[in-house]
Amino acid sequence: MTVSAFVTVDVFSDERFKGNPLAVFVDARGLDHQTMQQIAAEFGYSEITFVLPPEDPANHARVRIFTPVTEVPFAGHPNVGTAYVLGQRSELFGRPVGDRLLFEEKAGLVEVELRRRNGQVTGAAIRAPRPLEVRQSVAPDTVAACASLSPRDVRTERHHPCVVSVGLAFAVAELVDLEALGRARANADAVRQVLANQVMPEGDFPLFLYVRDPADPFRLRARMFAPLDNVAEDPATGSASGALSAFLSTLEPVAEGRFDFTIEQGVEMGRASRIEVSVEKREGRPHAVIIAGDCVPVFEGVLSR
Repeated sequence: MTVSAFVTVDVFSDERFKGNPLAVFVDARGLDHQTMQQIAAEFGYSEITFVLPPEDPANHARVRIFTPVTEVPFAGHPNVGTAYVLGQRSELFGRPVGDRLLFEEKAGLVEVELRRRNGQVTGAAIRAPRPLEVRQSVAPDTVAACASLSPRDVRTERHHPCVVSVGLAFAVAELVDLEALGRARANADAVRQVLANQVMPEGDFPLFLYVRDPADPFRLRARMFAPLDNVAEDPATGSASGALSAFLSTLEPVAEGRFDFTIEQGVEMGRASRIEVSVEKREGRPHAVIIAGDCVPVFEGVLSR
């Protein structure tokens, strides 16, 4: 009998049953694309990962990321969680595991640095694989319809809703207050209408809504909905947090500097998450986007084949 081992962790939290759950298949050799997709659908997590030997021996692993319905080129919590799981091992495909790892992914090469406390791996920081891309604006009415809100709940003084990406695209929008954020609910029919109008070429319309802390503009509360990806709501979305933070840094009046964001997500779901994003800005543009957080182990198991 052949078995494939997996580990589950809660990502962007140091408390079990908080954060965003992730399953990591630590050696996915022998699993084909269809089987990976079926496993992802069976788990029902927002994403799971499959770790394979790298195509370039200079790197440490090739990581494939699946939602319940499709493979995606990059995502935040799968990278942080996968790095945490692999960081517990002494070697990976015959190479020693150090504090710095390189993951090959569809979006590009992801640089990883493990985080330790008292010698133990507690989480990871990853560098987004692509520079910030700001795409088209999205009408506040469209955002409101997809989130079951009124257009008056969408704030536009600082920026209009728009599509941004550092490896995976999201529509981002600021809301007027936490009360509006708490009322948001995914409207799948409205999302289908958006796709019919070809607002998002990727075939989905993941919507990342946020509210700024009045006392600290770099502290945000957020929610993410992707109903057509079988993700009614995501407890923590590192790729969206990275893209939003990079975008917000471009609105700051200084051309150079480092901006440290804290994004709280999953609160309304009872799975509070904390995502840390650092954006280094050079010549008016984000130069490096670092997404970081803690993890905690939950389950271990095997898939029998």
